[in-house]
Amino acid sequence: MGFAIFSAGPGLPFLTPNTGTLGGWEIVSSRLVQAVGAAFLFANSPALLTDAFSAKERGLALGINQVAFLGGSVVGLVLGGILAAAPTFSVVGYAVPAWRTIFLVSVPVGLFGTVWACLRLHEVATIRTGQRVDLVGNVTFAVGLTVLLISITYGLLPYGGQPMGWSNPWVWTGTALGLVLLGLFLVVGTRVADPMFDLGPFRVRAFAVGNAAAFVGSVARGGMMFMMIMWFQGIWLPLHGYTFSETPFWAGIYMLPLLAGFFVAGPRSGRISDRHGAKYLASAGLGLGAATFLAIATLPYNFACWEMGTLLFLQGCGMGMFASPNQAAILNSVPPERRGAAAGMTTTLQNTGQQLSLALFFTIVIVGISGGLSSSVGGALAGAGVPSVDLPILSHALSRDPTGAIFGAFLGINPRGRVLLQLGPHLPVPISAAVAQTLTSKPVFPTAIAPAFLNGVREALIVAGALTLIATVVSILRGERYVHEERFAPGPAAPARAPVPGASRDPPVDPATAVDPSPAPTSAAPAKAEQEEA
Repeated sequence: MGFAIFSAGPGLPFLTPNTGTLGGWEIVSSRLVQAVGAAFLFANSPALLTDAFSAKERGLALGINQVAFLGGSVVGLVLGGILAAAPTFSVVGYAVPAWRTIFLVSVPVGLFGTVWACLRLHEVATIRTGQRVDLVGNVTFAVGLTVLLISITYGLLPYGGQPMGWSNPWVWTGTALGLVLLGLFLVVGTRVADPMFDLGPFRVRAFAVGNAAAFVGSVARGGMMFMMIMWFQGIWLPLHGYTFSETPFWAGIYMLPLLAGFFVAGPRSGRISDRHGAKYLASAGLGLGAATFLAIATLPYNFACWEMGTLLFLQGCGMGMFASPNQAAILNSVPPERRGAAAGMTTTLQNTGQQLSLALFFTIVIVGISGGLSSSVGGALAGAGVPSVDLPILSHALSRDPTGAIFGAFLGINPRGRVLLQLGPHLPVPISAAVAQTLTSKPVFPTAIAPAFLNGVREALIVAGALTLIATVVSILRGERYVHEERFAPGPAAPARAPVPGASRDPPVDPATAVDPSPAPTSAAPAKAEQEEA
C-alpha cells in the first residue's frame, strides 16, 4: 500500500493547474498524499528486515537499507538538479516547465515497488488478532503534531516589521494547542487496550535510550544538512562561476562525500554491532559527527573544496557508525509482534526531530544574518561603485528581509534588479549603467550576504555540535547488548532439585514489561537447532 500511494502522489503536483500561492498550496497538499505512502514504507521497511534476519545479521541488513535510503536521496537530488535545468517542453500543444517532471521520477520506481512487494514480500511475524485502531489517539496525535509544525513554520516568516514571526499570536496559540493535543494523546495512550503509540517498550532501556539518542541526533543533523546545501547552492557555487540553474545539480554532486562516508561505515558498523552491541560504536559515531560539525564551523565561506569534502566524508562515517547499530539495537529490544509499531515510533521521532531542527537552525541563521547583513551588503555596494549618498537607501532595502535574502540566494533569485528598478528614480544620485550592471552580476549578491550568512551558520554549527555531544552522552547510557529473543528464549529444562530452606524464588519475568533483565544462561544447541529447522 505504501508503494501504491507513493506512486500516485507525485502525479498530482505534476498536474497542478494553478501558479503562485494557490499553486504552491496545491503542490503541498498533493505532497501530503505522497507522504502517507512514505510513512507506510518508513515504518514497515525496518520491521520487515528485522523479522527476516536473525539477531546476528540485523545490523548489517539495516545498514544496507539505510545506505540505500541515503543513496536514493542524493541520487534524487542530483537527478532533480538535472531536470530543473532542462528547458520547457511541449505536451499536446501546451508548454510544460521541466521542473514538473521532477515529481514524475517517483512514479516508475513506486510502480515497480508495488508489483515487486505484492509478489515477493510475505509476513513472517506472528500478529496478534483482534486489535482495534486507536481512533482518538490517531486524531489527537495527527492534529497536534500538524498544528505544532505549521505554527513553527510560520514562526520563521517575517511578521510586524520583524525578520521572524515568533511574536505572532497565532504562532504561540498554535504551538500551545499542538502541545496540549500531544499531551492528551499520551494520556489516551495509557487508557486504551491497543494504543497507537504503545509506551510499554520505553520501559526497556535499550529501546528508550536508542530512541532518545536518535531524536536528539535528528534535531542536530536535520536542519544542518539543509544549511549545507544552501551554503553550496546559494554562496559557494555562484562564487565559483556556476549559473543558478546549475547549482541544484552541482550541490548534489558536492554532497556525495557524505554518501560515500555513510556507504563505507554503515554496513560495516552494522555487522560489528551484531557481534558486540551498539553502545560504543554508535556513541563513537555521534562523537565523530560532533567533531566534524565543530570543524566545519572553522571554515571560511569560500572554503577549499577538499577541506569540505573531507569533513563531509567524516560526517557520513559518523552517521553510518550510529544509524545502523542504533536502529538494530532498538528493534532487537522488542518482541516480533511490536516491531512494526516500534519502527513507526522511531521514524516519527526522527522526522519530528528533523522538522524541529529546521525551525531551530533557521532561527539561529536568520538571527545571525540580521545582525550583520546591513554592514556586509553596504560594503559590497560600496565596492561595486555605488555613490555614498545612495548607500543607506539601498543597504536598507536589500537587508531588511534576511529570510528573503537567504532564500533568494538559495533559489537563484537576485533581488537587486527589482530593488534598483523600484528605487532608481528616487535615489539622490542616479546609478550609472556600469554600476547597475556590476550590481546585477552573478557573484556580487552571494559575496554581499556571505559574511552575514557564515556568521549565522557558524552559530548553528556550534549548536549542532553541542546537541550531537548530548546525544553521545545519551547513547553511552544504553547499557550492554540487548536482544529480546535471546533474553527470553526458553532454555533446557533443569533437573528438579529439593528446595533449600530459606532460599528465595525470583518471580517470573514478563517480557512486555522487562527492564533490562540480566541474561539467563541458555544452551546454544536448542537455539541452533531451531535456527536450522527454520
